[in-house]
Amino acid sequence: MFRCGIAYPRCRWILPLLLLFAIIFDIIAIAAKSGWVEDDDAKTHYASMWTQCRGRNDNWDCKSLMEFSWAQAVAALMIIGLILLIIAFIISCVALCCTLNISILPGIGGLLFLVVVIQFIALIIYPVKFNDQIFEGHYNYTWAYGFAWGATILTIGCGILFCCLPRYEDELTGLAKTKYIYTSN
Repeated sequence: MFRCGIAYPRCRWILPLLLLFAIIFDIIAIAAKSGWVEDDDAKTHYASMWTQCRGRNDNWDCKSLMEFSWAQAVAALMIIGLILLIIAFIISCVALCCTLNISILPGIGGLLFLVVVIQFIALIIYPVKFNDQIFEGHYNYTWAYGFAWGATILTIGCGILFCCLPRYEDELTGLAKTKYIYTSN
């Protein structure tokens, strides 16, 4: 009466969708103006990937972080990671949604692991250098920085799945018999 099994053909649509979410998270993190960090005490200082602002209420004095080489490196790494993620998304849509091309999947997984390494480096450089050069008290990392980590974690998961999927070619194409995890008579 009730059967529960893994429907591998759904992976053909879910994986590109997860990559799309990772792209959206990256865009949110890169474009966020409200900051990646903000001071905890008086809310008088915050910094995004691009600028840092000091002030209160409507009187803010904002300066670009792009004068620092570490901030330029973080911006470049995050943008390069986003571009590679978009390329991986397009290739995954072609490989999984248009036609089923199993041989491309490990290459997509490798590209996603490259994105993870690039974004991981950027997300480590930012707090280390911020604390080293701009730190003036206790700061909290905000939702925008969290979205950048969320995109990186999603990319790790998708990379693992893209590397594992070629082992399940028959299941993806629908040629294999469904293996039920639970059956109830």
